[in-house]
Amino acid sequence: MLLYLVRHGETDWNAQRRIQGATDIPLNDRGRAQAAHAADLLARRGWDAVISSPLSRAYETASIIAARVGLPEPETDPRLVERNYGEAEGLTIEEVDERFPGGAEPPGRERPEAVAARAMAALVDIAEAHPEQAVIVVAHGGLIRQVLNTVEPEVQHPMITNCSIHSFSHIDGTLELIAFDDPIEVESEGPVTDSIEVQNPIEAREAARG
Repeated sequence: MLLYLVRHGETDWNAQRRIQGATDIPLNDRGRAQAAHAADLLARRGWDAVISSPLSRAYETASIIAARVGLPEPETDPRLVERNYGEAEGLTIEEVDERFPGGAEPPGRERPEAVAARAMAALVDIAEAHPEQAVIVVAHGGLIRQVLNTVEPEVQHPMITNCSIHSFSHIDGTLELIAFDDPIEVESEGPVTDSIEVQNPIEAREAARG
């Protein structure tokens, strides 16, 4: 069983490097173009379902992909929403440093392990509901980062850019990362965008701490 995780397209807050988290910010025109590009790549293969975070930036990305690969409107799973960054949401890098100096943790921030737990539970449930099938899951950079850190905790993973594609297999009740040598993934690096760590200073702080 194969799961292909796709990060949503760009939003205005991504472009402004504002932390989005659980705040529901829509795609911008560049994000829609990125989603169409990812959809063209994914259309090279056959798919059985498209499932999405309910946040509009992910759902619109998933809808563009579903239409291109010939599937119905995406299902949603609330466990796939982006990490909640609490009082840091809506802030730029400079504003985070000013309001939370010295690496202080913003109140209300969802712990990485909590994100990982709900994300992994959702993905395993999706996999088990689609045995021997291939499913596209559209979610968020912070959530995908925690999935990668759970599946391969000792590995420094590639940057997670808007509409990048990350492939996993479901084996024995868990997920395994597929090597990033898939032609879909190589070409999905096409339109260059900023990574989640560049766009989100909380993720950057945590990455720096290792």
